[in-house]
Amino acid sequence: MLRGRSLSVTSLSGLPQWEVEELPVEDLLLFEVAWEVTNKVGGIYTVIQTKAKTTADEWGDNYFLIGPYFEHNMKTQVEQCEPINDAVRRAVDTMNKHGCQVTDHADAKHVIAQFHEWQAGTGLILSRARKLPIATIFTTHATLLGRYLCAANIDFYNHLDKFNIDKEAGERQIYHRYCMERASVHCAHVFTTVSEITAIEAEHVLKRKPDVVTPNGLNVKKFSAVHEFQNLHAMYKARIQDFVRGHFYGHLDFDLEKTLFLFIAGRYEFSNKGADIFLEALSRLNFLLRMHKSDVTVVVFFIMPAKTNNFNVETLKGQAVRKQLWDIAHSVKEKFGKKLYDALLRGEIPDMDKILDRDDITIMKRAIFSTQRQSLPPVTTHNMIDDSTDPILSTIRRIGLFNSRTDRVKVILHPEFLSSTSPLLPMDYEEFVRGCHLGVFPSYYEPWGYTPAECTVMGIPSVTSNLSGFGCFMQEHVADPTAYGIYIVDRRFRSPDDSCNQLTQFLYGFCKQSRRQRIIQRNRTERLSDLLDWRYLGRYYQHARYLTLSKVFPDKFHMEPTSPPTTEGFKYPRPSSVPPSPSGSQVSSPQGSDVEDEEDGRYNEEEEAERDRLNIKSPFSLGRVPRGNKKLHDEYKN
Repeated sequence: MLRGRSLSVTSLSGLPQWEVEELPVEDLLLFEVAWEVTNKVGGIYTVIQTKAKTTADEWGDNYFLIGPYFEHNMKTQVEQCEPINDAVRRAVDTMNKHGCQVTDHADAKHVIAQFHEWQAGTGLILSRARKLPIATIFTTHATLLGRYLCAANIDFYNHLDKFNIDKEAGERQIYHRYCMERASVHCAHVFTTVSEITAIEAEHVLKRKPDVVTPNGLNVKKFSAVHEFQNLHAMYKARIQDFVRGHFYGHLDFDLEKTLFLFIAGRYEFSNKGADIFLEALSRLNFLLRMHKSDVTVVVFFIMPAKTNNFNVETLKGQAVRKQLWDIAHSVKEKFGKKLYDALLRGEIPDMDKILDRDDITIMKRAIFSTQRQSLPPVTTHNMIDDSTDPILSTIRRIGLFNSRTDRVKVILHPEFLSSTSPLLPMDYEEFVRGCHLGVFPSYYEPWGYTPAECTVMGIPSVTSNLSGFGCFMQEHVADPTAYGIYIVDRRFRSPDDSCNQLTQFLYGFCKQSRRQRIIQRNRTERLSDLLDWRYLGRYYQHARYLTLSKVFPDKFHMEPTSPPTTEGFKYPRPSSVPPSPSGSQVSSPQGSDVEDEEDGRYNEEEEAERDRLNIKSPFSLGRVPRGNKKLHDEYKN
């Protein structure tokens, strides 16, 4: 009989010491079923896509993904092959005869099936109704009703225990979907969710406490050169600067070397994603920077897809003007360089009054004239279909952030996802993130939050909230999140106005940092990426699989119950070079120059990095059970 210890689902402290015998995956089949298998809709796609490699390394040919069949996704994301397993081959043949398109291959003695979200729940419910001998897991990444209620600006978390769930679902015409979601939760042998905050929500909304919390991870790419990510930041920042030069032509009276790029990205859920509180904080930040006569300019990008009918003509013109000026400058530079070169060959110091002729002066005057504009730089890059009712544009009008010369905060709404083929901002999302200084995601409803997690693994500081799974995860495992570039806004226990003031202080404090302080902070942020690697967080999925096997096949698999850990668990320590403060996660005022000098003097990158490396132990082995491992194999067979 197989035995293993339970894994703590609330602390990483259990990970390095986790002693569970590897599952005999050669005699098991693992299925994952989701609507977002090779079908990008939201964050679940990222979960499955990034976790696939780690899971395949562990399970090999016994791991299968099941998702919807879309021809365009098939051509770009799926490699067709014949099933290896006989039982699966027969199942595929039967489905094809009935008109189902089956292109993946996957039944052995024991089967684990994990279903993500209510769309996949039908298979789980029918499997239990037909008493199929499979171990089931249901994972919710966000509750249906929770998302709807939060989008309606309801005080969700303070009234969790007061909602009439059936009534609320019925009024929003999602009762049928809610029933399927709840039935899936209660039919599953093991119920999991992605964060502690969503676990609390699920217990009230779906009436079952999750058995395991499975935090979302990423495939972390490590560079051989320690500071390569810093070089990438500089390279992609220069490309964003080029866009800004074109967008603000005629109004480029601010220093791009003292300009910070901030962004928010994701689904256009104005309140859920925190765009409302972010815009209000930007208005207050603009006031502070102007009042203190700061020479720092902040350019903020909103990357949120909305309905448009084309690019904004003024925005396209800006990029055309920038390119024209670049070509003119390059042409004049060529002529200047040739004349200078010829003069030096003759042993002469060129007459600077004659090195540029009248034609050159005329060309440059025409170029300067072309940069004159009578209007302010646009706040959106596209023509919005619902311009008058758009929440972001309506708020911009209310707070008066119109990109005027006196504004220290400039706003640009880019209402479509980024693409390297765009004529405006030809950058992929990853390139754009690396070129920015800060990602801002003060979400009100965010079961996990991949956007700040992606910033972290790329070494870019970010703002999150304690109502997001990512924010709660970082609060638990990092002693001083702010020092590591993770600013956590309290949206759970503060009023909206207090939360907005806290966010404003975070942003203002970030603007007051020196360039060296930002470099130090990015180094620390990037070191947190190990916490988010599937090589570590994949253990929680292992635990859920073992737990469901022990419930369905107790004669073959058994887990000994263990008490919860008595300590708070693992935490990244506070960096020694950070001066003490009353609260590790809050910034009440910008750091002064004395503090800055003290921190810079005490900072040692190599010493800090080595201490942080010791905090994250070696990743667990993903090796499958060797065919020659007779002890475990025979024990399973018996």
